[in-house]
Amino acid sequence: MKTQPLKPLIIASLPVFASVFIAATLVWHFNTPKLVMPFVLGIIAGGLVDLDNRLTGRLKNIVITVVLFTLSSLLAQSTIGTGVPFILAMTLMTFGFTILGTIGLKYRTFAFGALAVATYTTLTYTPETYWLTNPVMILLGTVLYSVNTLIFQIILPHRPVQETVANAYDALSNYFDAKADFFDPDEAAWLGNRQIDLAMSNTGVITAFNQCRGALFYRLRGQHRHPRTAKMLRYYLCAQDMHERISSAHVDYSEMAEQLKNTDLIFRIRRLLEMQGQACRNVASSLRNNKPYAYSKRLGRAMEGCRQSLSHFAETHADNANLHNIRRLLDNLSSVDYQLRQLQNDASLAENDNANTRIAALENTKFRNIGETVLSQLNFESGVFRHATRLSIVVAAACIIVEILHLNLGYWILLTALFVCQPNYTATKSRVYQRIAGTILGVIVGSLVPYFTPSVETKLWIVIASTTLFFMTRSYKYSFSTFFITIQALTSLSLAGLDVYHAMPIRIIDTIVGSVIAWAAATYLWPDWRYLTLSHTAAQTITANGRYLDAILDQLQNGSRDDFDYRLTRRQAHESTAALSSTLSDMSSNPKKYQNRLQDGFTLLKTSYALTGHISALGAYRDQVHHDGSDTFAPYARLTHHIAELLKQMPQTEPATFDASIEAIRQEFADLEQTDKEQSQQNQILKHQLDLIIRQLAPCYQALHRQSDTQTA
Repeated sequence: MKTQPLKPLIIASLPVFASVFIAATLVWHFNTPKLVMPFVLGIIAGGLVDLDNRLTGRLKNIVITVVLFTLSSLLAQSTIGTGVPFILAMTLMTFGFTILGTIGLKYRTFAFGALAVATYTTLTYTPETYWLTNPVMILLGTVLYSVNTLIFQIILPHRPVQETVANAYDALSNYFDAKADFFDPDEAAWLGNRQIDLAMSNTGVITAFNQCRGALFYRLRGQHRHPRTAKMLRYYLCAQDMHERISSAHVDYSEMAEQLKNTDLIFRIRRLLEMQGQACRNVASSLRNNKPYAYSKRLGRAMEGCRQSLSHFAETHADNANLHNIRRLLDNLSSVDYQLRQLQNDASLAENDNANTRIAALENTKFRNIGETVLSQLNFESGVFRHATRLSIVVAAACIIVEILHLNLGYWILLTALFVCQPNYTATKSRVYQRIAGTILGVIVGSLVPYFTPSVETKLWIVIASTTLFFMTRSYKYSFSTFFITIQALTSLSLAGLDVYHAMPIRIIDTIVGSVIAWAAATYLWPDWRYLTLSHTAAQTITANGRYLDAILDQLQNGSRDDFDYRLTRRQAHESTAALSSTLSDMSSNPKKYQNRLQDGFTLLKTSYALTGHISALGAYRDQVHHDGSDTFAPYARLTHHIAELLKQMPQTEPATFDASIEAIRQEFADLEQTDKEQSQQNQILKHQLDLIIRQLAPCYQALHRQSDTQTA
């Protein structure tokens, strides 16, 4: 009988379980329970910097990790107890490592891991222990974890990539559900709220796509592409194509809902979108379970039902102004249906391994570019620089408190402050509550451990279980992970021969003090809410939409091709819209601070996202534009170019200049309607989409500049 596949969370936790189990076994065998704490902390540090990569990439990451961990651990160990030198060393190390995060995610992860190792070294310090013991044990733990990750990668080489692709399809399924709400005729009056919900859902899609892109990037850097990786790349590109098509806006949804409210067509479209969303979930499930995806025949019947319903509607409403646009909408849904059918055919997904399937680099690691990148961020307009400065002050404050008061085990304050203090005020505040709650609950449960686990063997099993559960919960519930790591810490202290009951109240007090320091820093030291430049983020969104429209125009003129440059421009447009959505989400968590800016902010989000949708609709249509050699397309190209240029210049455009430009565009569009009497379906669609885009220009400009004026005031 075939066993069911393990859950992804369990699979991801296997390396840490194996590492802690081996560490506990060695400690038990050599009867050195005092070494449990540094050994396991080294394993945890290795897990914190674990990044998916191909085998050679992992080996390079391990070398970088060991070098950074060695430097940070030895520096902390050699200066601890020296007072001012130790405080200066920890502060400078914090700033230097944090500012490295400007280079990219990989370096940000390594830097934070190095800071954690320095802190772990202070936690395990005791005057009677030989000075090299704890740094060596921490490094051995890191190496042990790294070796286990290599072994599990050899056993399950493609599991991490499949999981990120599955997450992308899960996020896409939620987006389909949000888009389906636009086809509820009873909710037509509330479509403005639905637009905001859709934009917020789009942020989740972009985040999942970026994680997927990162996983694929590191796997595709070599000369040889494994067929499985190539297949995952095709899954990712299919998801991107479906996202462009489903984010397209072909009609004014309020008008359409009113026109179709007494027909079955709108309900069929809604049902089809929901079923396609479920199909995306099925794709994700098949990837996680390592099974072939099976296209649903029921979905095929729903697609055919929509086509038949549209044919009937066309016969009875031949004069409906939106008929062509509804046809385009169904064409897009048919394209999504085609992509889902293709996913069923594994063979086709491994093909097309060419230049058009490149992935954009995540960071530029040339030394000259690294220097330029870091130097460009050394100002308070940079979020990374603000966080580096803020975190350095937090670390210095925690170290000063411990050194002045000579606190035994006081470096829990430093550990708490380091992990709680986040670049974002809202995230820091959330972590404060979760850290304190998790610690208190962990102390309560951990206080019972000595009663029920008197033997070393039983305590070691508690360490294995709590460390593994910490890793399983840290990515989705911080309070749970804090709870488990508190139990692990108290049990490790018990194994080291320390008085657990004396340590428990100190652990709670240190956690509260560290959390308060982190909260105060996030609140009063260059808080991010003072730098939430909504107008700047919105300006980047509108400019990116202008570049996206330019890229589409190039393809309309020269032929459709889903190449690297086009996909990069499309992704940047959606990423900037997602950044605007994220900024508004952060601001919404502090309505008192932003109450005079939120309404205009949401108006700006709705209009800019509607603009992205209408441009995406042109992008989805680019493969169906045909030129017959005549000049009929030239006026459309000129008009599209003028709109794109206005979008790219909109943030810097003065009101009088904008009024003149928008009036010229409107006149150009009116002239186009008068001169082009051909009324072909292609021209009607182009006119309609350009009309929808033009309608958004003035609202976008007004909302953007109202936001700028409010922020200046």
